Amino acid sequence: MNVFSRRGKGLATMASLALLIVLLAACGAGGGAPAGGGSTGSSSSGGSTGAANGKGCTKVGVLMPDSASSDRWESKDHPLLVKSISAVLGTTVHVDYDNAQGNSATQLSQAEADLTKGDCILVVAANDSGEAAAIVAKAHAQNVPVIAYDRLIQSKDLAYYVSFDNVKVGELQGQYIADHYKEFVSSGHSNVSLINGSQTDNNALLFSKGVHNKIDPLFSSKALKKVYEQFTPNWTPATAQTEMEAALTANHNDIQIAYAANDDMANASIAALKAQHLNGKVLVTGQDATGTGIHNILAGDQAMTAYKAIAKEAQATADLVKALSQSTDPASLINGSVETSDGTAIKSVLETPVAVDKTNIATTVIADGYVTKAEVCQGIPAGTDGVC
Repeated sequence: MNVFSRRGKGLATMASLALLIVLLAACGAGGGAPAGGGSTGSSSSGGSTGAANGKGCTKVGVLMPDSASSDRWESKDHPLLVKSISAVLGTTVHVDYDNAQGNSATQLSQAEADLTKGDCILVVAANDSGEAAAIVAKAHAQNVPVIAYDRLIQSKDLAYYVSFDNVKVGELQGQYIADHYKEFVSSGHSNVSLINGSQTDNNALLFSKGVHNKIDPLFSSKALKKVYEQFTPNWTPATAQTEMEAALTANHNDIQIAYAANDDMANASIAALKAQHLNGKVLVTGQDATGTGIHNILAGDQAMTAYKAIAKEAQATADLVKALSQSTDPASLINGSVETSDGTAIKSVLETPVAVDKTNIATTVIADGYVTKAEVCQGIPAGTDGVC
């Protein structure tokens, strides 16, 4: 009797467990949003083809990497992404915005918090291209698509990647050096220092590849001589200034070309050059067309910058968010693909960068409203380069 009773209880327990499993499976199949075309981009790049994949999503998490490497993240990307995503999804959208302030663990925690809050699409500008793969993995496990924004994340499960042609960015910088170096060198004085971005940012590697595509032939021909090259952890301007000071010290101030991967590091390099009364005498490159960078060009301390119209990048991202949410085919938006380190091709939207120097400031960044005259002309003589 006792044995039979236990057996009955065991059978009842097993039946209850079976019923619970069936119920959980049903919830899993119907959780988030129903299955459908929302898997278009994700499945092509190894993403989930399950029930959610952004379909019907009106809660979007946006995560930026820092505010120290460039002022663009807070002054441009943050407001433009929120505005563009809100515009395409309408009044029902809720955007959760966070900035990791240069800490990958913080960025992962922010992503986890967004997922807990029910964000069903994530837009991530990675603090670290490798470590951010953990964000994609956690989102992928919940059928939440991730759009890598500006910086590629090394994950086969990305839904999409939106950025600029970053090899082209480096090539614009390198071609500018190739076109203008003769204005700065003389016999026996043709030395080049290169201060690259962070090696944990895939873009920095692409910028470096692009610039070397253009100036390595000049090194080979002895027209120019590379005397210093360094990658800069976290793109920190203070570190870039220390690197520029080291290059000057090691070469007894005999530097004619100073490649800096972005405007903030260019500004730091200029500070080092000013200390040696060399500003304006050395060709300095940059990127991002920041207010400071354009001001330095107008002042004659920086030669060029690579202008990336971030409004276009933000809009392309918003259009992909809309396609995921409305489960529409994004084929008309995609214009390329970029491979992750394991060879997975990620469907991409790649915007085109533009080289800007003193000859076209007025017709590019000023005309586009990217920067204002009030922002860049402070302390610059009236009439300078037809801008101020």
